[in-house]
Amino acid sequence: MSESSAEAVVAATANVAGAAGAAGAAGWRRAGIAGAAIGVLAAGAAAGVAVERLTVGRGMRKKARLALDATGPYGSLRGTPGRAAADDGTELYYEVDEVEADGEEGPAGPAGRRRRLFGRKAPAPVTVVFSHGYCLGQDSWHFQRAALRGLVRAVYWDQRSHGRSERGRAQADGVPVGIDQLGRDLKAVIDAAAPEGPLVLAGHSMGGMTMMALADQYPALIRDRVAAVALVGTSSGKLGEVNFGLPVAGVNAVRRVLPGVLKALGSQAELVEKGRRATADLFAGLIKRYSFGSRDVDPAVSRFAERLIESTPIDVVAEFYPAFTEHDKSGALPAFRDVPVLILAGDKDLVTPSPHSEAIADILPDAELVIVPDAGHLVMLEHPETVTDRLADLLVRSGTVPAANVGGHGSTAQQPGR
Repeated sequence: MSESSAEAVVAATANVAGAAGAAGAAGWRRAGIAGAAIGVLAAGAAAGVAVERLTVGRGMRKKARLALDATGPYGSLRGTPGRAAADDGTELYYEVDEVEADGEEGPAGPAGRRRRLFGRKAPAPVTVVFSHGYCLGQDSWHFQRAALRGLVRAVYWDQRSHGRSERGRAQADGVPVGIDQLGRDLKAVIDAAAPEGPLVLAGHSMGGMTMMALADQYPALIRDRVAAVALVGTSSGKLGEVNFGLPVAGVNAVRRVLPGVLKALGSQAELVEKGRRATADLFAGLIKRYSFGSRDVDPAVSRFAERLIESTPIDVVAEFYPAFTEHDKSGALPAFRDVPVLILAGDKDLVTPSPHSEAIADILPDAELVIVPDAGHLVMLEHPETVTDRLADLLVRSGTVPAANVGGHGSTAQQPGR
């Protein structure tokens, strides 16, 4: 489960759980309350941004966010677009970055344009498929995409109801979304974007869970085609036990009232989105706390994370949340035992804490386990050098690339004068 508006609500709810419980679901449905609900819940972040609020005016903060939106390069990389059809008809958007052919400038042509050897089509290249987390999108892999661009064939896709993919059609008809559905969605994307050749699967948070669901439902695909696996900041189950860094009493209150609160907020999506925008500065504090573990993250990267999360409608947040408490795919992990596996997590991840990665490593003892110091849930944005280096090493170990010749991928450390 990725850092998101929902996790921000989880943390902040502890500060107002008593009031929420007293009000009940009916109270949350009142238009005036629902419109400001996100702002009320976000009050728990006030202490973390109090100094900023005292010294920086709202207008100045808004201008700063707009400036970062206009100038930040993050999320600007694009590939050859495509769409896959899920089993319920939902259109899933993906992009392909091809390997650069000798003598060509920029990404190679569309999938299928491969050299022919003596009249026969050359073997399909290895394809690295990146799956993103909850309330994020394919652009959350920006730094890894920049580093690997042109070196490997890669597919980046938006999970249903996220990014450029269509809102889940089954969910529009009232069918709850589940992790198994996401596994079938990934299979549809693979069938459309990489129907042949070896695969490397990389997933962050919900994306890692999606890969586990794929393995659970399509073990033959894993056995026959998957060459390596990267599981970043994810969990195989027991997410209902995560405390989000809160005291026991607060966690218990959150677990009791949050499902009803989210359902109520989702029913008043338009009003809630207005309240969400009006309290953007408070949300920025929450997002930073639950995304990053260090204090010197570049403000443009922090704002990039905000943009990704803000783009997910509150009704989608509410729609997906119950799936995580039901998620249990530890039984699917042995399907990955015969291939190189990277398990990576931040040591300060409050959303999918590092013990969840250690539990995966217990089932996959031959996997490489990397716990990144001073890193939160969005470790691939916070410490892109570490994540990209370990991913490049995995690609070398699996034979996907001949050598670890990965391009520059920048740094998220705050620069002087920023």
